[in-house]
Amino acid sequence: MDEHKENIHGQEDNVKTSSVKEQEKEKPSSRLCPAGESAPQVSPSQSKGDFSHPVYKEIALANGHINRMTKEELRIKLAELKLDTRFSLGVCRGVKDVMKKRLKSHYKKQKLMQTAAEGGPTDTYYDYICVVDFEATCEEDNPSDFLHEIIEFPMVLINTHTLEIVDTFQEYVKPELNPQLSDFCVKLTGITQKMVEEADPFPVVLQRVVSWLQKRELGTKYKYAILTDGSWDMSKFLNIQCRVSRIKYPPFAKKWINIRKSYGNFYKVPRTQTKLSTMLEKLGLTYEGRPHSGLDDSRNIARIAVRMLQDGCQLRVNERMHGGQLLSVPSSAPVEGAPPPHNPRSRD
Repeated sequence: MDEHKENIHGQEDNVKTSSVKEQEKEKPSSRLCPAGESAPQVSPSQSKGDFSHPVYKEIALANGHINRMTKEELRIKLAELKLDTRFSLGVCRGVKDVMKKRLKSHYKKQKLMQTAAEGGPTDTYYDYICVVDFEATCEEDNPSDFLHEIIEFPMVLINTHTLEIVDTFQEYVKPELNPQLSDFCVKLTGITQKMVEEADPFPVVLQRVVSWLQKRELGTKYKYAILTDGSWDMSKFLNIQCRVSRIKYPPFAKKWINIRKSYGNFYKVPRTQTKLSTMLEKLGLTYEGRPHSGLDDSRNIARIAVRMLQDGCQLRVNERMHGGQLLSVPSSAPVEGAPPPHNPRSRD
């Protein structure tokens, strides 16, 4: 639903946005794509600049060796380690640069995983990243006051240590204000009238989402963050839906990773090249599943996130909701995981 989300994003209905121009001009974070290729990237556990652990000397030496490798040597080494060697020439500053990042990231992660068990530094901000990509009611030409209601709630869980998709959640949702789906909506999303009529209302589905997150001990035992493809899912769709359902906006969804921003900053590409289909293509990936299925979209977004982590991008929260406004989270802000999820609370 990413293209349709873009079509409605410019409308001033129900969501105030703050510092849009500032967001578009946001400078890439040094944590996302460090300029010095020979220097090890800042580890979240070393936020005060303490690199005294011997593992960092090993990583720095390995980085220097990788910098001296030819493109063919890099490709052979990646193949030996069974790492992906598919690239698009449009990614970052060139294929060789991406290969170096990928090899450095692999070596660094392997070394830090060995030391983490002994209480040494780690290389991730979160233990899990939870990808969300809602589908919502829509018309082919939405009026400015159209209230989009969520009709599919998917979640895809990434383990940032193993770099694998480890679990998924999906439920359809019964709309309240516009219970009859438009033909356009059915054709776009593949969600039928029967599916939503047999579904539960949003507060019930949200409660199951909370239970699903709690069962996996997210926010308690494990640090996690929400990730979306753009700003609309949380700042618009969830925001509208909570008002329609007369429940408070869930605190665990007030901050998230906008992967479009992270992708653009890390690979140094303009925002026009951060659509889902374009990101997949530039990374040498093809879309798997049905476009505009919330669960399939979430899975493909997760594949991009995994690839970015493999390439050395340290994904972190970069957007938030505050007082009904969409705000950017600066790279200098402290890194925090989402809070433990709680059952929906009434606005009344």
